[in-house]
Amino acid sequence: MGMAQLGNRLYTGESAFDFVGRRKLWFLIAGALVLVSAVLLWKPGLTYGIEFEGGTEFRVSGTSDQQAAREAVEAVVSGSVPTVTTAGSGVRVQTETLTTQQLDAVSGELAQRLDVPRDNVTTSTVGPSWGSDVTRKALTGLVVFLVVVSIVMALYFRAWTMAVASLVALFHDLIITAGVYALTGFEVTPASVIGFLTILGYSLYDTVVVFDKVRENTEEAFLHRDRTFADAANHAVNQTVVRSVNTTVVALLPVAAILFIGDLLLGAGTLRDISLALFVGMLVGAYSSIFVATPLLVTLRTREARVAALDRDVRAGAQEPAASQ
Repeated sequence: MGMAQLGNRLYTGESAFDFVGRRKLWFLIAGALVLVSAVLLWKPGLTYGIEFEGGTEFRVSGTSDQQAAREAVEAVVSGSVPTVTTAGSGVRVQTETLTTQQLDAVSGELAQRLDVPRDNVTTSTVGPSWGSDVTRKALTGLVVFLVVVSIVMALYFRAWTMAVASLVALFHDLIITAGVYALTGFEVTPASVIGFLTILGYSLYDTVVVFDKVRENTEEAFLHRDRTFADAANHAVNQTVVRSVNTTVVALLPVAAILFIGDLLLGAGTLRDISLALFVGMLVGAYSSIFVATPLLVTLRTREARVAALDRDVRAGAQEPAASQ
């Protein structure tokens, strides 16, 4: 059975997956992923780039000798513990902020010990105040985004429960993506922050599409009293699941190309930083929009008087034909 045929069967209700009915299982999986991510954020924790922590960075092209690079810095700056990583066809050395004299001395020592021309050594310095400013603006952007999302969702759907379910799904995506960064040791840079905000928008878009169908189906259920709120919401997920999967796969293909080809072949650090956030975030966002957001919405609305009355009417209607037989 092709995806188009499966999508048609799910849309019309000929076939269906019980997404909402098995919500305890999905919540357990999501909770486990969030818990593991939280542990990873605690230890080993995130690796912040120089833009956030401040310091001096040296990039040496044409060599891969990390040990020699570390020894070069330690020979000039006593007690320094440099961070040395591979950067494409060269190495990157990050230290605390150095003076002009130390910077020149380390550059010369790197060129000598790594046996490369002095022109192959480039330097950049970021002050701690600038790094703090970047961090503050990144957090401000995230908070503003979440506040605006909450207001828009509550107004658009005229239901606070949908705003809450959307925010929980967004936090789920953000924490797991950050956990992957901690696990892989990728640096958190301004490009990563852009990637985080992008995936939140993408995840929200996917959730809004599902919720729009949920609202349409549940309004019909309230009108015709022919199915429970949970059944109507589950049918909405089935109607949109193939679309969500197809959209995610198509979006992941170019991001995967940037992540793997750009990083492994081109060694482009900025591309790597933003593409990892996009790749993981899109994948997790597709999961949360299907398995977390709508099942959580149903859980939040189950105790509402209107929803409870609908469920009682549907169950009573189902029992009447059985009683008459």
